[in-house]
Amino acid sequence: MSEDWRQDRIGSALRGENPMVLRRLGAGFAVIGDVQFLPGYSVLLVDDPAVQRLSDLSAARRMEFLSGMDKLGEAVERACRRLDPAFRRVNLEILGNTDPYLHAHVWPRYDWEPAELVGRPVWLYPREHWSDERYALGPQHSALRGAISEELGRLTS
Repeated sequence: MSEDWRQDRIGSALRGENPMVLRRLGAGFAVIGDVQFLPGYSVLLVDDPAVQRLSDLSAARRMEFLSGMDKLGEAVERACRRLDPAFRRVNLEILGNTDPYLHAHVWPRYDWEPAELVGRPVWLYPREHWSDERYALGPQHSALRGAISEELGRLTS
């Protein structure tokens, strides 16, 4: 499969070509994260690449996006709690420091994380965690991906 979708994550999602998409949610797309050093990491992508900030959306679309973030967060929480007894909580973040388009990070957190990191922001994990192949999304994450998708289905039906 071509990696071109990575250059235009939102456009490829709109065209049905982004393999990371779990489900369309109102004002965005729920996607599984490229990296899984915290299994279940997901992102809500806005459905318009020109939207850079939450405040760029109308009040109604803003609430739609935030509702999607809430649903994705709950789906990740339910799936991760079911699959890993060491699941602790979900962290939700809208940062916008690297990618210019509006997106929200959904980070599951676990008791098995290193003591010096478990109570700290995910961004303090070593930089290699984002590029190390052993943390890349792969076939070993199929059950987790399926569980999140299943929970999204329950929450959006």
